[in-house]
Formats: sequence, C-alpha cells, structure tokens
Amino acid sequence: MSPFQTGTNRNKFSSSMKSELITLSSGYSAHNTIELINGGAAYFEILERLIDQAKESIHLQMYIYEADETGARVTAALMRAAQRGVKVFLLLDGYASRSLPPDMIIAIRKSGIYFRWFEPLFKSSRFYVGRRMHHKIFVADGLHSLVGGINISNHYNDRPDHPAWLDWAVYVKGEASTELHNRCVQMWYRGLKKSALLSSMRAPVIEGDKDCFIRMRINDYVRNKNQISRSYLEMFHRAQSQITIMSSYFLPGRIFRKNLTAAAKRGVRIRIILTKLSDVALAKSAERFFYPWLLRRNIEIYEYRKKVLHGKIATYDGQWVTVGSYNFNNISAYASLELNLDIHNQGFAKQVDQSLEEIILRDCDPITKESFEKSTNLFDTLRFRLAYESMRLTFFLFTFYFRREKS
Repeated sequence: MSPFQTGTNRNKFSSSMKSELITLSSGYSAHNTIELINGGAAYFEILERLIDQAKESIHLQMYIYEADETGARVTAALMRAAQRGVKVFLLLDGYASRSLPPDMIIAIRKSGIYFRWFEPLFKSSRFYVGRRMHHKIFVADGLHSLVGGINISNHYNDRPDHPAWLDWAVYVKGEASTELHNRCVQMWYRGLKKSALLSSMRAPVIEGDKDCFIRMRINDYVRNKNQISRSYLEMFHRAQSQITIMSSYFLPGRIFRKNLTAAAKRGVRIRIILTKLSDVALAKSAERFFYPWLLRRNIEIYEYRKKVLHGKIATYDGQWVTVGSYNFNNISAYASLELNLDIHNQGFAKQVDQSLEEIILRDCDPITKESFEKSTNLFDTLRFRLAYESMRLTFFLFTFYFRREKS
C-alpha cells in the first residue's frame, strides 16, 4: 500500500477559526506534512533513506532491536551516518532488546554511535519489572520523523515467503518532528543538568501544511503522564457516528469499558479489528473472553486472518486519527512508556478510514454472536476465562508497586 500524503489533498479539518484555536490550545502544532505507511518493506525503505539523508542528528528509540537481517541493514545505515559526522543516538529497551549480541554493541559504539539501554534488567536505580520503553521513534535533524508500532526485526519486514506483520507508522515533516526530537533529547539526557539539556533542544521548525494538526502524546504512569489514555477517552466522548480501533492486544480496563459502553449507547458504530493469529497465545485467548461482552453492546469485531496483526491505530468520524505504540490494555495505561501521535486532519483521517475499510472487507472474518457461539464450546469458555484471569494477574504484578514521582 502506498503512503498517503496530505500535501496532495489539503483539506482543512474545520472552516471555523474558532475550531482551529481550540485545536491549537489542545497541544497541536499546525505546520506539518504527514504520510501513512503500512509497515513492511515500505517502512524500512523510508527509514533507510531518511538515515542516509540526515545531516546533523539522528535519534532512534526502539523497544525491540534484533540482530537479524533487518537489524543488520538498519545498523549499517546508522554506522554510515555516524562515519560521515552525523550524531547518532540509539536508545533501546533493556528488556526487549537484551538479546542483542555483545560484539554487535561493541561494533555500534566503535562506529561512533552513542548507545544506551533504557533501564537494563536489575541494573536500574529504580527498577520496575513492567516499566519498559515501548517507543518506536525515529527523528532526523529535528525535522523528519517516523512514529508507529514497528520494531527493528524481521517480523516487521517483508522477506521472501515471509510477509511482514500488519503494522502502521506515520512519516512526519514539520513542527511535530521538532517536538519529537526534543522528547528524544529529554529521554537521552535524563539526569543531566538542565542547562545541558536545553542546549541540545531545537528551535521550532515552521514547515509543512498549515492545516495538518498533530500533537505528541505520552503515557508514563510513574511520571504522571497519561495523555494517550486521555486521547482515547476524548475519542469516545466526541464521536458522533463511527469509531474504528485496530489493536494488537485488546484487553480494555474498567474505565475504557465504561466509555465504550457509553459511546455504543449513544448510537456510535464501533468496530474493533483484532488479530486471528497472535504471537502471544495467552493474550489472544484473553481477548476472546471479551467477545461476548462486546457483542452484547453491538460492538463489531473483525479478526484479521492473513498474518499477525501488530498495529495500534484508531480513528473517529472521518476527522481524527491516533497511531503509535499504545496497546489497548493496562500495561500501556499504567506501566510502559508509550508514544502516539494524534492527527486532526479530515483528508488524512478519511484515507485512514479507507485503508481500514479495505482491510476489513478483504482480509478479516466478522465475528458475530451466532458464529462465536457456534465455534466455542464449554472448554473454550473456561480456557478464555483462565487466560483473562492470568493476564489480569500479570498486569497487577507488573504495576501494583509503581510509585508516581512528583512533577
């Protein structure tokens, strides 16, 4: 699927100046150009091109970074950038990327790349089992950025006879990329004096479509950030006609369930796109425990059948989209560091709606009350319940001892 660019269809999300002021007051930047990338080879081609074109700085913050063919290709591109004088900062999660070979890390550092772990296991001063950096962010020169759910691994890349998992990212050029750059700087230099941090920040970049509104959203429970969760709640409150959510690990907590119910009662059509083939079997069984609950509320369920679905994207009423690393469960809400982008632009939102509609019609199996009851026996019901209770216990163990820091 080719990228979509708002530059070719400059539709204002509102003709009203009042609406524009409300949007800006909600943390959106105004001057941006954006493209939707449907994962796989397209994503890694753009990533490598942006690395090769970078002139000053690169920040790459990743949850999973593996030493396979895809990882080797990205590493080679980062090394080329460092060797021509670009400052390259590579921040990886200390748990999810822990299998990276020591000799590869030595080679990365010798090439001139600045390398760090985010809270390596049992070595962090404030160790939390479930608090992992779940970001998937790339920023070049404070102007070009990629944000989504795509890790550096063969699973997310197209290879012969092995198509990539379904996932999404967005390419952004403009003010939102500057904000992402500054977020990456804060993450990298955390603990340094404020003066050292500020000297690394970039001035705002005024470039891109004036009517493509984007805001960065962060979830980090320990540091009192729950912006992505609030974005989803805003979506449930504001939607008038339709909500579409694609989620790789869909286990909504009590607050989200309450708001899903309220939106459905208002007559909003809600569609949930989930995976049929999961890389975490326990999570899939726990998801299916929720199917009767969703179906009783006339919430539509579609299972993507072609390969593993790893995407995290949502849209409502053809005007707003959120995309990034945030999963629809309590690990993302209360444990992991997550980052999404909210995009308020009618042209872009309609293109996302069209892409999701095509996936539903072409690649998904609809789950109805009748089909679910027909395919589920008593053993399955018990298995789904046990899986759900196991996941609840896991979430509790990952988050119950977290202590919020003072702002």
